[in-house]
Amino acid sequence: MVYGYIRVSTDKQTVENQRYEIENYCVDRKICVDKWIEETVSGSISLDRRTLGRLLKRVSHDDIIICSELSRLGRNLFMIMDVLSLCMRKGCRVYTIKENYTLGDNIESKVLAFAFGLSAEIERKLISQRTREALQRLKDSGHTLGRPKGSKGRKNRLDGKEAVIASYLPKYSKLEICRRLKVSPSTLYRYLRMLNMSQRAQNQ
Repeated sequence: MVYGYIRVSTDKQTVENQRYEIENYCVDRKICVDKWIEETVSGSISLDRRTLGRLLKRVSHDDIIICSELSRLGRNLFMIMDVLSLCMRKGCRVYTIKENYTLGDNIESKVLAFAFGLSAEIERKLISQRTREALQRLKDSGHTLGRPKGSKGRKNRLDGKEAVIASYLPKYSKLEICRRLKVSPSTLYRYLRMLNMSQRAQNQ
């Protein structure tokens, strides 16, 4: 079974470009797509909430998934690695057009998977290190971490994300942080005030 997989992030984007790329790729290699899988969803959404996740549960040995590029499978390296690892375990091959990867149960794929896995491990350690350093800088500058006193019972969409926000503050603008956390600017500003971090944010 050959699946053509297409993902766009928003309703404003079109699937036609990706479909065109996959169709041309298949014509050149005399491959016939048996089923098209299309979804409109952010690549950061977990696999179990995506059509791709349901597809991965039913693929079997010698099935093929064709997509325009690796980033269609996931928003970050960790998710892409999960998809590729699952496909390799089930004997399902993944073809990507822009990178020209043919990933399956062969030594080249295993070497590539190892490289991806090593990169993911390094990235996890760097993120952890940057987060600890950011939290320490905030602590050293006198900022109170965690839920402020008297705020118990008040809910905010950003509760529990102090470490993430602390790691973002030195690198991104407030609007970019809002985009990444999928919250409105007012939500972020209110939370920064609650955490006594507004001064730190305004100096970025």
